[in-house]
Amino acid sequence: MVLVTSGSPSKTLAWRTAQALNAEYLDTEVKMFPDGELYIRFLSEVSGEDIVVVQSLGHKPNQYLIELFLMLDALKDLKVRRVVVVTPYFAYARQDERFKPGEAISLQTIARLIEIAGADHIFTIDSHRHRVIDVAKLTKIPLVDVSAMGELAKHVTRTYDLRNPAVIGPDAEAEAWAKIAAETINADYDALEKKRFDAETVEVRPRKLDVKERDVLIVDDIISTGNTIIKAIEVLKQHGARDIYVGCAHPLLVKNALIRIYQAGAQYVVGTDTVSSPIGLVSVAPVIKEAIRKIL
Repeated sequence: MVLVTSGSPSKTLAWRTAQALNAEYLDTEVKMFPDGELYIRFLSEVSGEDIVVVQSLGHKPNQYLIELFLMLDALKDLKVRRVVVVTPYFAYARQDERFKPGEAISLQTIARLIEIAGADHIFTIDSHRHRVIDVAKLTKIPLVDVSAMGELAKHVTRTYDLRNPAVIGPDAEAEAWAKIAAETINADYDALEKKRFDAETVEVRPRKLDVKERDVLIVDDIISTGNTIIKAIEVLKQHGARDIYVGCAHPLLVKNALIRIYQAGAQYVVGTDTVSSPIGLVSVAPVIKEAIRKIL
């Protein structure tokens, strides 16, 4: 039997994943003591079972990581058969190399700690690790990154009738996500790039695509402060784009990001349910299901 469980951040997504997999949802009790220590207890028998732990790490990454470590170690101690970890939003992935002497490479550290705690397999979704070409080399266990960009693109095109659409990544690092989204809806794609003319003059513009009089879908992995998306909207408007739509995998939305993006001119902003947010309308449960069915 396959059981799907979660700590405190992802219970709804874990439930949706269990439904998608036709699996049983395993509830957990999570408490915090007055001194800040955490308590974890599984509320059903788990011995001998395959367990999928869905634990997103957004908003409170340190707390949610400790929950995850406690769950994994407990499951191994309770003699489960196999533990598959799904971290829909993988915190600490942005520090994926040593930029300054002495820095911790947090992506590498967190991936190894999840492995040591007891995971047999790790899945992430649109992980922000641009300089790591092969995530499988981070751990001795399988680590696979899958994408929700196709689901986001399908949602937008079902919700709105986009006219001559183009999909744009707000920077070069987002071009891979733009490609996935565009191929899903059979659209053109591109990314914005900086072109320097002299020491003081820099222009941001689409690399090769003309967006004039076209509806544009901007896609990115994370919207945090929203500054990158706002700049992209401004540039695309300057280049004659018609209506602009925004999709992201991980809508962290700090510092009034959502309001500011709409004020910049976005027609519609949507995210997935990897983290809790007011725009998390696209569930990644189908993406998780397809990934897990390949190994279970």
